[in-house]
Amino acid sequence: MNTSTLNASQLAAVVYNEGPHLVIAGAGSGKTRVLTYKVAHLLEQGVAAGHILALTFTNKAAREMKSRICQLVGEESARYLWMGTFHSIFSRLLRQEAQLLGYTHDYSIYDTTDSKSVIKHIIKDMQLDDKVYKPSVVHARISMAKNKLQSPNLYAADREYLMRDRFEKMQEMARVYAEYNRRLKAANAMDFDDILVNTNALLNKFPEVAEKYQELFQYILVDEYQDTNRAQYMIIKKLAEQHHRICVVGDDAQSIYSFRGADISNILNFQKDYPEAQLFKLEQNYRSTQTIVNAANSLIRHNKGQIRKEVFSDLNIGERISLSTHMTDRDEAKAVAKQVQRLAPSVYSYDDIAIMYRTNAQSRVIEDELRQLNIPYRIYGGTSFYQRKEIKDALAYLRLVTNRDDNEAFLRVVNYPTRGIGDTTVGRLMEASRLNKCSLMQVAIAPERMTDDLSAATQKKVSEFAQMIERFAEEMLTKDAYVFAQDVMTQTGILREAKSDTTPEGVARYENLEEMLSSIHEFCERRQQDGIDFTPIADFLAEVSLLTDQDEHLDDMQERVTLLTIHAAKGLEFRATLIVGMEENLFPSAFSQTLREIEEERRLLYVAITRSMDRCFLMNARQRFRNGQVTFSTPSRFLKDIDRQFVLNTDEVVHRPAPKKEIPTITHTHSHLTPTTGAKEKSKRKTIRSEWAKDDRVMHRVFGAGTVLDVYRENDNDKIDIQFDAVGKKTLLVTYAKLERLV
Repeated sequence: MNTSTLNASQLAAVVYNEGPHLVIAGAGSGKTRVLTYKVAHLLEQGVAAGHILALTFTNKAAREMKSRICQLVGEESARYLWMGTFHSIFSRLLRQEAQLLGYTHDYSIYDTTDSKSVIKHIIKDMQLDDKVYKPSVVHARISMAKNKLQSPNLYAADREYLMRDRFEKMQEMARVYAEYNRRLKAANAMDFDDILVNTNALLNKFPEVAEKYQELFQYILVDEYQDTNRAQYMIIKKLAEQHHRICVVGDDAQSIYSFRGADISNILNFQKDYPEAQLFKLEQNYRSTQTIVNAANSLIRHNKGQIRKEVFSDLNIGERISLSTHMTDRDEAKAVAKQVQRLAPSVYSYDDIAIMYRTNAQSRVIEDELRQLNIPYRIYGGTSFYQRKEIKDALAYLRLVTNRDDNEAFLRVVNYPTRGIGDTTVGRLMEASRLNKCSLMQVAIAPERMTDDLSAATQKKVSEFAQMIERFAEEMLTKDAYVFAQDVMTQTGILREAKSDTTPEGVARYENLEEMLSSIHEFCERRQQDGIDFTPIADFLAEVSLLTDQDEHLDDMQERVTLLTIHAAKGLEFRATLIVGMEENLFPSAFSQTLREIEEERRLLYVAITRSMDRCFLMNARQRFRNGQVTFSTPSRFLKDIDRQFVLNTDEVVHRPAPKKEIPTITHTHSHLTPTTGAKEKSKRKTIRSEWAKDDRVMHRVFGAGTVLDVYRENDNDKIDIQFDAVGKKTLLVTYAKLERLV
């Protein structure tokens, strides 16, 4: 393995494996590269792949990391790595040990929609006010409690929870939580949070199991450690108890998910947990210009709760961050759209540009203005493929076949496609289920014995549905996932119903179902490549249930400006970013009052700024339409935290000469745009870079290989047209192209 591409700090972190160590990786510092090389180094040192546990937060990150490891050491060496998300790895572990906790190995995993459905039924059955006990709110509170490893009993005894629930007139929350857990257990099901809760319980209640996995996982690596919650922290700590060979990688300055249960103290206190731990700092940023890095440093320096580091960049100095104030949010949106228009497609492609905001509601007015100028855009984090109704319906059939006690799956498909089993019948089946203390499927198998409330005709319809599911369950044992899923979707009539609808929406649904079958086929093929000849449908369901939003792919290849919340932007990078809404009570949020909360908001802005490679624009408005009324705003306190030498604001535009720069600066004066390119700069840009000529073969780090079409000057900018093999023609600024010659 060639480590010559690693800098000294990266190499030191890669080769050290003697005990616990913390790798603090600044933004753009090559964290993934270090983790990849670290695993590869362990394998080269003779550590068996099956003894290495590498935990990530997305399946995409795990797949990419494993692919790179395979390139470094070969597929055979890396085949048996325990590498994946917390939930996928621990779900795999629980499949083997679930019976110790009272589950069967084929338990279902409920996603958020399933969980909210259970909660909705509980609220109805307990005759609670659904306007007070909103399923989404109840689910969030239960999830947060589970992330903190608080059982219903501990929840009921927590004074802070009780006071909050009483204040919000939700005094029955503890009972709802307890009933929710009971129903999941009765359905042989776990939600996402239960995977962690139950893994923790397994390791602490059964010492022999803990010892087994402590011995198995001799080397533990954790990515994005700053995002771990209490449950994840406790599991990791328990697993590392025997060998202490644990490496955690992260950046406390990018801890922004406390609302999901993430606890920054996990990374801040790592050296207290392991006093012998070694500390490695990755401080060289390979993404952003010096100015952007310095600006971000000056901002985050104001946080007290942090591990100090000094991130630096050896890239070009670059433009100062542009700061502009506008009269209204509409003016701000107009300025955003005009700025994008000036940047793309002449300077950057649309894909190179991101517009970021603190809350989703801010996107509406920006979308309006982008549409006015015919600027293509995408909303990052829209409805994911596996959350679409027709897909969830199809998956529910497959779930019910693999786990006949899955009541939520039963309710979703018992009358889909329509087979004459209406809401009244379903209600009577649910009542019989409660009275007989059994699953809905058990009632459906023998409705004549379970209830007297159904007519003979209705009983026949219900039992025929149950018989179909039972028949599928027998076939499941001998058919691989793809063949089986195809049979189920054909025989149930799902495909036929979708195909019969010739409206655009119906055609889209049918195409989605076909695409789902394709995804199952690809899954089976991947398993075959790993040496697994037979893939049961349960394995595919386990993977799908654990997909995260970051794992979803865009529907098309058209270049578009990306609109997204800053929380969704973490881990991404763009050539140019526009960050809007830099106002008090918006950023920082009005809900952030304590020092801890304000510091997280400051970290959020740090994340936003460090997504930028070349250009960063900060914008605010003096008045904004929010919550049905116009509110007057003051600039965000965070703007004062950024050292002024790295910021270009309106006063500087009016009273000071523009700084030296490689790209003409475009700055705002309230709602209009003013180009500010100095004469001296124009004189410096007369000579076209001569090393590139027509038909030269070049390599670009983003677009790949291509052929030079033309090199020319336009509007005082030296540009190069390149026909890239993979993405077509692109026009780039010569200065920023960063091309390599292909021989």
